[in-house]
Amino acid sequence: MSDENSTSDEQAMADEWAAALEEQGDDGGVEDEWAAAMAEQGIEPEHDAAPVELDELHDEGAPVNMSNPDLDVILDIPVTISMEVGSTEIAIRNLLQLNQGSVIELDRMAGEPLDIKVNGTLIAHGEVVVVNERFGIRLTDVVSPSERIRKLR
Repeated sequence: MSDENSTSDEQAMADEWAAALEEQGDDGGVEDEWAAAMAEQGIEPEHDAAPVELDELHDEGAPVNMSNPDLDVILDIPVTISMEVGSTEIAIRNLLQLNQGSVIELDRMAGEPLDIKVNGTLIAHGEVVVVNERFGIRLTDVVSPSERIRKLR
């Protein structure tokens, strides 16, 4: 009985996330931006490479496309994704005086989008959403691929 409940709960959560993602819409220009960024850097795209579906990346048991072994090498590299509400600088003296109930003023205004970073590099901005009593982030602005490549240098 508990397996049936957990399966239906997981399905309900998956349906709610799918609905939230549909609200976000589909940006068909991302591929063109990547091509432009790669061309700007003098990198030739491989036109014969098969696209990788997100479902294949998510499901650890899914077969990996072996026609592009270079992609296979990087798919399992773990990255750290973090959402930054804001930041501030305080003196160590003030840090040591913090206790439960202390309030720290951040450098962001209420309602401003969060920074979404992968391994410390800004990749997008987003807003907090609640889906099935869990927090999530809806991306509101994604940093262009050419800008991401420029920041890597």
